[in-house]
Amino acid sequence: MKRVGATYKARSWRHYALLSFLVLVGFLLLGRIVFLGDVKRVFLQKAGKSSEKLEKLPGVRGNIIDRNGEVLAVSTPGYSISVNPSQTIFDDDEISKIADVLGMNKNVLAINLSKNQNKNFFFINRKVSREMGLALQTRSIRGLKYKAEYHRYYPAAETASHVIGKTNIDGVGAEGLELSLDEELRGSPGKKIVLRDLKGGLIRDLEYKAMPEFGKDIRLTIDMNLQFIAYKELKSAIKSHRAKSGSLIMLDVRSGEVLAMVNQPSYNPNEAVIDLSAMRNRAVTDLYEPGSTIKPFAVLAALEAEEYDADSIIDTSPGNYQVSGHSISDPKDYGKLSLAKIIQYSSNVGIAKIALTLPQHSIFDMLKRAGLGQRVGIDLPGERKGHLLDKKLDIPIERAALAYGYGLTVTPLQLASAYLRIASGGLAVPISLLRRDRQYEQKPERIYLESHTHQVMRMMELVTTREGTGRLAALENYRVSGKTGTAQILKSGKYETSSHNVGFVGIVPVSKPRLLIVVVVNDPQAGASGGGTVAAPIFARVARHSLRLLGVEPDKKPLLLSQRSEKGLNQG
Repeated sequence: MKRVGATYKARSWRHYALLSFLVLVGFLLLGRIVFLGDVKRVFLQKAGKSSEKLEKLPGVRGNIIDRNGEVLAVSTPGYSISVNPSQTIFDDDEISKIADVLGMNKNVLAINLSKNQNKNFFFINRKVSREMGLALQTRSIRGLKYKAEYHRYYPAAETASHVIGKTNIDGVGAEGLELSLDEELRGSPGKKIVLRDLKGGLIRDLEYKAMPEFGKDIRLTIDMNLQFIAYKELKSAIKSHRAKSGSLIMLDVRSGEVLAMVNQPSYNPNEAVIDLSAMRNRAVTDLYEPGSTIKPFAVLAALEAEEYDADSIIDTSPGNYQVSGHSISDPKDYGKLSLAKIIQYSSNVGIAKIALTLPQHSIFDMLKRAGLGQRVGIDLPGERKGHLLDKKLDIPIERAALAYGYGLTVTPLQLASAYLRIASGGLAVPISLLRRDRQYEQKPERIYLESHTHQVMRMMELVTTREGTGRLAALENYRVSGKTGTAQILKSGKYETSSHNVGFVGIVPVSKPRLLIVVVVNDPQAGASGGGTVAAPIFARVARHSLRLLGVEPDKKPLLLSQRSEKGLNQG
């Protein structure tokens, strides 16, 4: 009897345990049914008319910053807002809300939606700010789709636009460094699986496959303080002289780094650009005949031939010179001039006579070693190499013209690179726009004898004295070596006597060169029209402010009060 009772109790316990388990399962199933039927009802209804999609998460483009860390290009989060017009019809109130938040014209928006009502996709607005996108989402307007995108913003606006460039509407580099360094700047997109309804609306994120990666930040050699000075002065001068265009490049002689590069006209990369020609970086794309800024290289060739020195005398009388049936002339009869005075007065007759006594290829080879006729190789798109040909050097007038800057073409960047080889003491210092930790990866090649470049620098210093063609480039506390250039513009096969490209190249301070500045102004039409009267003053204003900002020590003693008074009387 005891065994039977024990067996009965064991069976009773298992019965109740099984019954309790079944009751618990029933409650769980009932709870799940209630949960799915009530809490998740809306979601399941959408999911029943939805699809899973693999979508990209935008990568964040790298920043562009100047040498001091100032941001010149940055990506800010935002949205692109779209709709499927064939499945979505907005009422007047909804259209008003959309237009109001996005700052659009209500009537224009309504017309655009109506025109595209048979399409499956239409962008209402692209690259709107994050704040605008979030504000619109709070209006709970059904049918709107929000795609997270990054908007490129340029704090320096038109001041640095030709260097920085811009991206297109899809965030791909289209101009400047944004284009040439697009691969480095562009971030890698991420991936996620999302659930969307039939209208394309987001139901929920299901799974992240890969997270987006940041692009590389790019640090430039540009100093925005100097860039702003150069931009302001060039813009003012182009306006006052009613010139067509202009460029200015500033280099650090010690490293070859570009400290400033500006052009006029310019453009604002944050806005739609109407005048596409304003987007051209003229400092690297525009070719022109450099005129008398080539003469120092002709003098270098003369020194290298060991037939001349700074004191060699050339008779330039009577102020003109017949070569191959062509007349080469000076503004006046300078008489007998030393090699140094030929540079100071920029005598065409003097430099032509020197050129015709040198071996046929001397000046051509000198210019070729300066890098003319070749690309500088800077990280900017559209760079041109100019023209330097030796096909007609057997003709005397061609050799003479080459010596004073005709018969070849250069860009402002090329001219700056060529003069850097003089300012550096004869070294082929590479020009760079990207900041480097080390000054040079390898020792620069020697192009000219250091003693020859020093002689030419001293001759060029005479250019900025009272009797020189570039006296308006002189600075009170700094010694300046420079060279003016004025070249008639070739139009339809003829040189226009009333149209000129004018320029000035300046190196300062002479005792220990720090800045090299090239100024080029195209076709000034108001007042002065020469390199010494248009371009040289621009150099002086930019150099004066820049040297002070950089804290460069003066290398010229200021005049005493008595000396200033005497100098004023003499000038009067």
